[in-house]
Amino acid sequence: MIAGVSTSFTPPGPEDFNLPPIIPGVDWFTKPVLVATLSVVVIIWFFYGASRRAAIVPSKLQFAGELGYNFVRNSIARDAIGSQEYMKFVPFLCGLFFFILLNNVAATIPFIQFPTFSHIGWAYAAAALSWIVYNGVGIRKHGLVGYFKLQTMPAGVPVWLMPLMIPIEFISNILVRPVSLSLRLFANMFAGHILLLVFVLGGEYMLFETGNIGLAGVGVITYLIAIPIAGLELFVQVIQAYIFVVLTAQYIGSAIADEH
Repeated sequence: MIAGVSTSFTPPGPEDFNLPPIIPGVDWFTKPVLVATLSVVVIIWFFYGASRRAAIVPSKLQFAGELGYNFVRNSIARDAIGSQEYMKFVPFLCGLFFFILLNNVAATIPFIQFPTFSHIGWAYAAAALSWIVYNGVGIRKHGLVGYFKLQTMPAGVPVWLMPLMIPIEFISNILVRPVSLSLRLFANMFAGHILLLVFVLGGEYMLFETGNIGLAGVGVITYLIAIPIAGLELFVQVIQAYIFVVLTAQYIGSAIADEH
């Protein structure tokens, strides 16, 4: 308690992520839904525009599209999957990467400023999609029994250790992967955004609401600190999109490999 200073400031918390519907009465149409929808529209427009009039001498849009596509194809799909089959997964990985990327960086776009994947349901949905894809391609190639044998019975392990290894490998490769994928993405988006909210809202409160010159100065400093924090959050947003898709590609490569 500081004499003469209002103490009505409520720090941001999880409740600040429960946004009201954009259209009254349409409870499902919230900002995350709008951001996700806009990101799909932007991705379709971007790649359609980049490929619609492809030329030997590319336009700026075509160059940007090829740069993004080649990054996912060469630095993620080819390196992580590694077989001649990697090209069939490039469209999925490319779409997944840019969808997560745009929904992450939405947190730093003015008037939006909200990361979709700070809602755990969106992270679960993305991880579930990846889980279905890499398990599906593994079962399609090896059959159900053969796939689970590859995933739960590591090569070179003595037979007497198999009763211990099979449940461990099953939990690790089949059950834990989608959970770790979703929680890593969600936790980073949630923590980064709430940290930024603490500095921005706290700085605003000290600067404009307290009526205390000393705290107003602290509020200015807090605002300035929020700038590098926003830059760090942007870096984390990009890295988390990359990590999610790299791990998905590695799981695909593991699923279609003949031996682990």
